[in-house]
Order: sequence, then structure tokens, then C-alpha cells
Amino acid sequence: MNKLRIGIAGLGTVAQGVLDLVRTNGSLMTSRTGIELVVQRIASRSVKPGVDLLGAVFSLDVHDLVADPEVDVILELIGGEGLAKELIESALAAGKPVVTANKAVIAAHGDQLLAGGKVLLRFEAAVAGAIPIIQSMNQGLAANRIDAIYGIINGTCNYMLTVMEEEGLVFDQVLSQAQELGYAEADPTFDIEGIDAAHKLTILAALGFGTSYDYSALYVEGIAQITVEDIQYAKELGFKIKHLGIAVQSEVGLETRVHPALVPVSALLASVNGVMNAVQVVSDGAGEILFSGPGAGGAATASAVLADVLSLGSLFVAGPTDAAQSQVQGTPSSCAVSEISRVAMDDVFSACYLRIPTLDRPGVFAQVASTLSAHSISIEAVIQKEHPGGDGSVSIVIMTHIVVESVVNAALTELSALDSVVGEIIRIRVAPTH
Repeated sequence: MNKLRIGIAGLGTVAQGVLDLVRTNGSLMTSRTGIELVVQRIASRSVKPGVDLLGAVFSLDVHDLVADPEVDVILELIGGEGLAKELIESALAAGKPVVTANKAVIAAHGDQLLAGGKVLLRFEAAVAGAIPIIQSMNQGLAANRIDAIYGIINGTCNYMLTVMEEEGLVFDQVLSQAQELGYAEADPTFDIEGIDAAHKLTILAALGFGTSYDYSALYVEGIAQITVEDIQYAKELGFKIKHLGIAVQSEVGLETRVHPALVPVSALLASVNGVMNAVQVVSDGAGEILFSGPGAGGAATASAVLADVLSLGSLFVAGPTDAAQSQVQGTPSSCAVSEISRVAMDDVFSACYLRIPTLDRPGVFAQVASTLSAHSISIEAVIQKEHPGGDGSVSIVIMTHIVVESVVNAALTELSALDSVVGEIIRIRVAPTH
């Protein structure tokens, strides 16, 4: 029997999920792969007496994992960018492969950590939880040119938008509910402001289009401005509002953006609700494929972590030294980086939903329509209703035809200056279609 000895950094939810799966499904994994997983050492900043360590050696210094010659593969499950990055760098320098669930460190330092490609770094669990999207893109779709990637890649945002739609609760109520259920952190900024999704899209874009890991190139917008009113209007117009990561390659370059988007109710992504994640990949040979599944949670993320571990395990049949020096075609560590022009957000084309709060008086709609016309923005549909608060204002909801972002921005600036406009104008872009 071929044994693979793993060292785990961290003892949080994901690490405990890994221990649980090894305990319950270890023999199943061995029967399928011929690899016996042995938890050799665990290092964490704090002791958790109630956790079964499966006989592993425990220490408080994660660098002990690198120094221990009995550890073949290191699982970095502590999160963050500081200590986690140090651990990954030192492990790779020592010739030890690393499996991580850390999207922040890969999004920010992926190019540096993957440079050279001789020592393997795997990170399936960094994107979309249990969904094997990285393996699918690198291997299952290796024969295809990828044209677009659309993702519901933050379960917190998807859960909140789903509950707002189904129960009519306002944003703050749903956020509190998500925090009580453990779907949102006490500080939910990374989720609701789109940062978490942007980290994941950075990784997907790099893998799908062979470009660098450049988080700074993304346009990022969260969901805090979305109201129940917007969700209801979108439904009347035949759409659902989803928070999407979008990467699209066109003749002019690569668009990489994260923001709320209107998705037609007939689209595959529109049916993905709750905390579920989904990634839709559009390619020339395979067409449109939707990958969907749990996007977070200890068990789901642990599943992806162990998938990476077991894929590394086959290399250790020849011995850890050979495995550490192997360069495996089709893995994230060997992706060639090419320079692809990034499309600035001002140059992105999309149809738009505009909700414009105005005074309820004659001539206001004509004024709004005239302003849009002056910017050559054509109107596809209009809804006009009194504000639900009964304050005498009305919401003018307009769906535009496809228009470039910079033109919409100029029109919104002019509309906001009108004395008949009495609040913030909400703009939601329509998701692109292929």
C-alpha cells in the first residue's frame, strides 16, 4: 500500500472537515486510488482538545510541517495572506507540494508562487467549494478555447438575494439572518462588497485565459445597494438579480468584472439559489456547461482539498522526491502566462436596468427620456410606479438597449443633477449572453 503522509496547517472548519472525511471515507479513498492517507502532523495557533487528530503529532508552529521529514504534502488551511504565504513559500522552497483553499493568497500572489512550476501547488478548494471547476477547466476542457466564464461564486450574496426575492425581507434583515446561520461573517465586508468573489474570478480568469493573477485588474461591486424593489421590478421584466463574476474574451481584450447582474429567468444561472455556487463556462467545442454545487462549508471545501491531495498521491508512487520535482501537464502550476489586453470598465458594453427615484409631477419622464436620448441611449422597456413608502415620489424603471459604460456614466451624472430626481439612481447591468 502506498502511503501519503499529510501535514495540516490550521484546525478550523475546513481542517476539521478534512479530518472527518479521512476518518469516515479513508478506506473508500484507498480502494479507489490505492493511496492510504496518513495525517502525520497538525500545526495550529491554538489547541482544540475536542478535535480528534487521528493520531497526528501536534504543534503550535506551522513551520514545523516543513521541517518534518515525515510530511509529504502540506495542506495550508489557515487563510489570510501573511503567515499562509510564508508557509507556502517555505514549503515549495523545501520541495514539498502544497494544497491550499486560500483564494486571497492565490489571487494576490499566484504568479509568484507558481513561478517555475516544478513544485506543485494545488488550489481546487479556493474556488467554488466542492465544485471541481479547476480540474474541469485544466483537464476536461483542455481541448477547448474558452470564450467566457460566468460565476455565482459567493454563497453569502446568492443566499441573501434569494431570501430577499422569496421572502421580501430588506437587505439588513437578510444580512442578520445570514450571520445567525453562519453564512456571513460578523464582518461581512469581503462577501457583500464582492471582494471574495473577485479573488475567485481572478483565479478563474488566469486559468481560463492563460493570463496573470491580477486582482487589481477587476472591476468590483457588491450587493449592498440592491433592494427588494429592484428584485421585484427585475422579475416583472423577466430577470433575476444575481451577483456574478464575469470574464469574457472578445476581439478587444478580456473583461473581468464582479457586480450584480440581471440574468434572464430562462438562463441556467437563474435557477441557482440559496448558498449554492455555479460556474458557467462557454467554449468553442463543448459549448455552454454549467457546474453547480455547494460553494462553502467545511465538508464541501474539504472534499475539494482532498481531491487535490489524492491527485498528488499518484505521483508519490515513484517516491516523494521525484514527485516534488515533477511538472505535471495541465495543472495550475504549469499554465503558461500570456499578456492579454484588459478591457477597462468604461469600455464595457451592456444593457442596463436603471431605477430613478423622481418627484411625482408632470413632465418628469419626458425630462428623463430626453436626457437619455441626448446621450444616444435607447429605451427598451419602462415601468413607472409610486414609491412604496407613500412619500409622493415615483420610481421610473428603465431598461436600456446595449450601450457602452462611459456613456451611461455621463448620462447618470446628468440625470442625478436634475431637480426632479430625489435619490440615488440604481444601475444594474444585464449579464452578457453567448
